[in-house]
Amino acid sequence: MTTTQFQFRTGFNALRDHVGATPESAIATFSAASRQVEGLWSRVAVRDFSLDVDEPAALGGTDKGPNPVELVLAALASCQEITYRLYADRLGVPLDGVSVTVEGDVDLRGFTGANDSVRPGFSGIRINVDLQSSAPLEALERVKATVDKHCPVLDIVSNAVPTAITFTSAEAHIPAAE
Repeated sequence: MTTTQFQFRTGFNALRDHVGATPESAIATFSAASRQVEGLWSRVAVRDFSLDVDEPAALGGTDKGPNPVELVLAALASCQEITYRLYADRLGVPLDGVSVTVEGDVDLRGFTGANDSVRPGFSGIRINVDLQSSAPLEALERVKATVDKHCPVLDIVSNAVPTAITFTSAEAHIPAAE
């Protein structure tokens, strides 16, 4: 990976200073919209991007894309990499490269309803971060502690997030007869 050392420091510091000085500008809303195409296969739109989501054949899908829990792991891995890059630059710690592998265990009894006392989501997640750096271990540990505190997706998967769900049915979209 070719990255100029500390190339993100100025922009990231400017963003921190801006949102710190103007809290009303600090809320960023992200969104995704998904629609089932066929069977368990869905197409998700995020900004100008589209991605296919499906289950593997072993779980009843046609394997046209990663499944939702794999996307959570991918989001966590890539968010870790981004956050390491930004904070290494901010802290002045040389980082020649970062790669992350994430694994998670799902007990399918929870998802399938075979056992309602088993949670349907991850029962555990393991993250392996590989840093390529000439920095001393103490500096890398300082970056890790900072990343652990500030990585958005790590926070999302580690802490409960208030979630509001609205539900509509096809009947709600049909105008009443006059």
